[in-house]
Amino acid sequence: MLALISVALVVVGAKVYEPSWDDLKTRPLPSWFDEAKVGIFIHWGAFSVPAFHGSNFWAKWNESGPDSKYNKFMLENYRPDWTYPDFASQFTAEFYDPVKWVKLFKDAGAK
Repeated sequence: MLALISVALVVVGAKVYEPSWDDLKTRPLPSWFDEAKVGIFIHWGAFSVPAFHGSNFWAKWNESGPDSKYNKFMLENYRPDWTYPDFASQFTAEFYDPVKWVKLFKDAGAK
């Protein structure tokens, strides 16, 4: 399978980057990146399930004391043995509508 992917990349002329920072730093930026005035970045994941204090939820919950707002939230909303990976099964993206997002971003001037 890996050989097939490598051959496909060579056939279309795509550069294959090694999993290192030094190699990734050599990749060119897409032309629109430097030309854009405003960027839209979406970061969406399992932390969206509790929707409590954003993407840093796991770190804050993990590092906070027993009386923290994170632990209180969890005790009020989830069973005591709940773990962060348990949120993954509830991350269904049921309201995800990429066509609406593209229209919204285009209407906002994104390219």
